[in-house]
Amino acid sequence: MLSIIFANGQREIALAPWGLLAVLAAADLLLSFSRRKQLSYGMATEIFIGESQTLRLEIPRMPAGLRARLAWPQGLSGAAEITFVPQADGTGIAETACRGVQRGVWAFEHIWLRWMSRLKLFEFVPRLKFDLEVRVVPNIRLVQSGEIATTVQSALYGVKENRAIGEGSEFHQLRDFVQGMDVKSIDWKRSAKRRSLVARELRAERNHHVIVALDNGYLMREEIAGLPKIDHAVTSALAVAWAAAIGGDQVGYYAYDVRPRSFVAPAQGRQAFARLRSWSGELTYSGHETNHTLALTELNARTPKRSLIIVFTDFIDTTSAELLVENLAILSKRHLLIFVAIRDPAAETLVETPPEDLDGVAVLVAANQAISERRLVLERLARLGITVLDATPETVTGRLISTYLEIKAREMI
Repeated sequence: MLSIIFANGQREIALAPWGLLAVLAAADLLLSFSRRKQLSYGMATEIFIGESQTLRLEIPRMPAGLRARLAWPQGLSGAAEITFVPQADGTGIAETACRGVQRGVWAFEHIWLRWMSRLKLFEFVPRLKFDLEVRVVPNIRLVQSGEIATTVQSALYGVKENRAIGEGSEFHQLRDFVQGMDVKSIDWKRSAKRRSLVARELRAERNHHVIVALDNGYLMREEIAGLPKIDHAVTSALAVAWAAAIGGDQVGYYAYDVRPRSFVAPAQGRQAFARLRSWSGELTYSGHETNHTLALTELNARTPKRSLIIVFTDFIDTTSAELLVENLAILSKRHLLIFVAIRDPAAETLVETPPEDLDGVAVLVAANQAISERRLVLERLARLGITVLDATPETVTGRLISTYLEIKAREMI
């Protein structure tokens, strides 16, 4: 255009702005030139699922406005963009929360840095190698904190071990019969030998079998409160397994989806819990539909002794739950069952929120129908003598441990 405007086509004048721009670009590159960035980073290599750890990044000679972007693996989540904060010595430091959302071993490979040149003419986006591996494991925070141990020991034993005289089914010791004791507790044979009345002191039987049965079908992959249902179930199962180990019972576990996957017979003590934790950490996410008939029949055949079986599963409606109810009814004839279903609090919020349009009305009707059908199935299970826990993720662990302690106290197994 300048060549046309000015007479005789003075192209030199037209090229002057481009020459100036080239000089500025060269100057900007020279001013912004720096050696290849050396990024250091650190974070705990193990994260409890549903919890976060801090990822710390550090880079020397930080350029102004430095930011970073990570390609988060499937099992981890965090900020889309990370901003570095300059320090007094010129070092740049950034910290961001890294949350575990799926169990497994997850690896970072690369990180992208981004900053503007001194004169804002260029944007640098180098890709650096980011070799970091993080393992997301089942959450045992309640076990580590000692809260479960305190609760169980206080409930079962108190400050001193509490043995109810005349109750229980396991013999503990003989003691002299005194006025006020139950006459039925007198051991007449030993009293005759000693020529004085002695009573049998009983306590609650220990070494019961507790089986944790986890449905790992595709319905358990539904996310509630940011985590799949199966992970809420695993966290609760580990907590009650620890409580059972402290309570003197033997703990086993069983996983199934379209077919039985793994079964470990009940074992005593904390060693059983350690195996359960390792096993649950390796439990993969399944996309298959659950075959309750095959799975529960197999479980019934593998557990001839009367046991407390805690079943973690879910269903959609009364039709899909029909086979589940039938097989649980058969299982409950021999064993004591606790049925654990994890309820989505978002569905209740949806029902309580007034609709704003016709689409909202349709969603409200569908949600009400689903809740009603769910209630019908749970009522049928309760009528079969099965203990039903329909709880939110925040309350399911506490309610399950309380139910276990009540069963122990009432000697229902």
